[in-house]
This record gives sequence, structure tokens and C-alpha cells, in this order.
Amino acid sequence: MVNQTEQHSDHAAENASVHAAKVVLPKNVLITGASSGIGRQLALDYAEQGWTVFACGQNAERLAQLANAHQNIQTVQFDMTDLTETQTALQALPVVPALIILNAGTCEYIEHGEIDTDLFRRVFEVNVFGTLHCIQALQTQFDSMTHLVLMGSTASYVPLPCAEAYGASKAAIAYLANTLALDLESQGVTVSLVSPGFVETPLTDKNDFPMPMRVPVAFASEKIQAGIAAKKREIHFPLTFSLFLKSIALLPLPMQLWVVKRMTRKSA
Repeated sequence: MVNQTEQHSDHAAENASVHAAKVVLPKNVLITGASSGIGRQLALDYAEQGWTVFACGQNAERLAQLANAHQNIQTVQFDMTDLTETQTALQALPVVPALIILNAGTCEYIEHGEIDTDLFRRVFEVNVFGTLHCIQALQTQFDSMTHLVLMGSTASYVPLPCAEAYGASKAAIAYLANTLALDLESQGVTVSLVSPGFVETPLTDKNDFPMPMRVPVAFASEKIQAGIAAKKREIHFPLTFSLFLKSIALLPLPMQLWVVKRMTRKSA
């Protein structure tokens, strides 16, 4: 007769064995924020190319629509701001995708420099801690085939009006991506940072200000896929816009602020 302690030990060992048996598989991609915008387009594009896509998000209805759009798409619903929920969902995947695109994000703006810590917290919970939760849930399974892609923004290049919360969160992601590239190099893990300009998505549709060089979501997906295939450390676009902001970032801070003020006045 097997006692409860032995049964529990056997069950734990079996679970550990199953978890350890998972392998990192090529042509499998996990995409967060897949129910809309860039994430949705990436999911459809990779599925069309024959990849198995694990499309992650919170909105059950939009995820169902995405799953119905292509047979290669499997959906995973969870709230990435909840670590336990994220771990449960991602550790239940049948395989560990070789390509992990942590795309989910949100944006809120500060008016007239009036700091609202609740607003900052909402933005950081998704953009920063949501990303960290996904990495923490999957990192024990990383190996030399893993390609981790984090979603930054050109908004982190220079100070922009009203973007205190969003820009700071994306600056954190940029720093995270660059330091992970150093720390995970010994494991053979590739880390890429995506820094898009304005892209035609439901998120930017809410903006009430001019968005220079705003690009279609299909263009963004194409650039991201090409950069991932080339294993670029940073994927930034549209090139004219991103290089312009990068050139401003090379200036001394007072000059940066002067240029940004003039630039935003002209576009207002």
C-alpha cells in the first residue's frame, strides 16, 4: 500500500519529469498582446508562414476571432500583470517556443507635467512588470535556440511632452533588453529590442496629436520579422524617423530639449 506522502512524491516527480521533458522548438512563436495591433498582425503573418503561434492576451472574444482566422494559431488567455496567473498559463504550454515576442503594452499620457502615480503604476504594470512576469515564467527553459524579443519604443530616445509614464516604461524595457543581452549571452540566448515609431494600431488611434511618419501595422510586422530573422539587437523603424530621433539623442540635453520643443510646436 502506497501512503499519501509517497503518492505526493511520485506525483511531484512525474510533474517535474514532464516539465523537464519540454524542449525549445523552432518555428514555434509566443506573442503577447496578440489580440490587436502589432501582436495580432505578427500572429497572422507567422501562422501564414507555417509557424505554430501561441497568441496571448486578455480579451477572450478577440482571441477567439484570431484563432478562427488561422489553424496554426493557438490562444492563451491570461492577465500578464498577475505573476501567478502568467506562470500557470505559460508553464502549461506543451512546448517552449524558440521565439518569444513580448509585445503587449499600453500607453497613457500625463497632462501639463501633473504626476499621477496611479497612471504611472498602470502603465508600468503592463509594459514593465508584465514583461518581467513572462520572462520569469519561461526563463528556466531558455536555451541556445531561444530568441527573446522585447517591445520598446522610439519614445525612449528623447524626452517627449506628456510621455513621462510611457517613455519611462519603454526606457526601462530598452535597458532591460540590453542588459539581458549581456547576461544571457553565455546561454546562447539572443535578445532583440524593437523600437517602433508611430504605427497604425488601436492604441495610437486614440492619440489626439499629429503622428509623423505613422506606418501601417503590416509594415511594422514586416520590419520586425526581418529584424528577428537577421537576429538584430535593435529593430527600429521607420528608418528616417528613428534615425532622426537617434541623432537628437546625441546632442547635449539642453539642445535636445530645445529641438524637441521646436519640433512639437510645429507639429501641434
